[in-house]
Amino acid sequence: MTQKKPFSKDLILLDNVEKAVDEIVLKLQNDVLHNIKRFGAAIGISGGIDSSVCMALAAKAFGPEKVLGIMMPEHDSSPESEELARELADKFGVKAIKEDLTPALAGFKCYERRDEAVKRVFPEYDPKTYKMKIGVRQTGLYNNLPPLFSLTIIDKDGKQQDKILQAREYLQIVAASNFKQRARMSMVYYHAEALHYAVIGTPNKHEQEQGFFVKYGDGGADVMPIGNLYKTQVYQLAEYLGVPKRIIVRTPTTDTYSAEQTQEEFFYQLPFQLMDIFWLGFENGYPAKEVGLVMGETEERVEALFRNFERKRLTTEYLRMAPVRDYFGS
Repeated sequence: MTQKKPFSKDLILLDNVEKAVDEIVLKLQNDVLHNIKRFGAAIGISGGIDSSVCMALAAKAFGPEKVLGIMMPEHDSSPESEELARELADKFGVKAIKEDLTPALAGFKCYERRDEAVKRVFPEYDPKTYKMKIGVRQTGLYNNLPPLFSLTIIDKDGKQQDKILQAREYLQIVAASNFKQRARMSMVYYHAEALHYAVIGTPNKHEQEQGFFVKYGDGGADVMPIGNLYKTQVYQLAEYLGVPKRIIVRTPTTDTYSAEQTQEEFFYQLPFQLMDIFWLGFENGYPAKEVGLVMGETEERVEALFRNFERKRLTTEYLRMAPVRDYFGS
């Protein structure tokens, strides 16, 4: 039995990035070409680090001529996302196409249903003159309490208002917003099926384990090549693969709401550089005291953080479940 290494911040780093890339590429080739029996890969690209690394891996696995990148902006998307996605595709020689999802989302009443809930909290809200976002209040990370979500609206002069969301409004805003990820999934599958390609999913380890994805949205794919990688490791791959620097230095965003918002603000509550190391300690069974000594935290706060991680994993298990079907003859 291999003895576990003492806890260290360096444990999060891949020892051999080239070897890791080669292993992922080989598995991608085997899974897509032999197991799934598809000719290439279709992937949604947004100028984010995760989709960029997945595209680079796919181009390396199948050749750029067998990869299709699909940009799917909508009404609330940042123009920078499309700009960076085009730069990415150009860098790797991958064909990129644009599909504007705004009409489809309007047809689903995505914006209307979302704004209906926002106006119950802020009656003065008008999507023509205000921007909005939801996020996690920094209250539950170290005190063993579930997070509170808040709604922020910002007027054209930059004046910001913020209120705690009740469950009804929170659920409606999230349910309406999830049309975006599910519409994107449908569009990627259309192009994948038309070309007999596989759909490449982009969630990383934290998105998978903590439930930061939409079921049958960005959680819908045929293969997920970075699903076992921490965010730090995704950045290591990005540097090695030559992902454009502007993408690497860009702050990870949700690109879901009209107001700018980081992934940390919306969901994680910790910068990924810290979260990666704490999660590694948590999932590998390191004592909270040992982790705390390395990270400059008290044992009690690390224990609370570990409980927070466990709660997230348990409460989001539904997202990772396959459909329950064994109702007869099992």
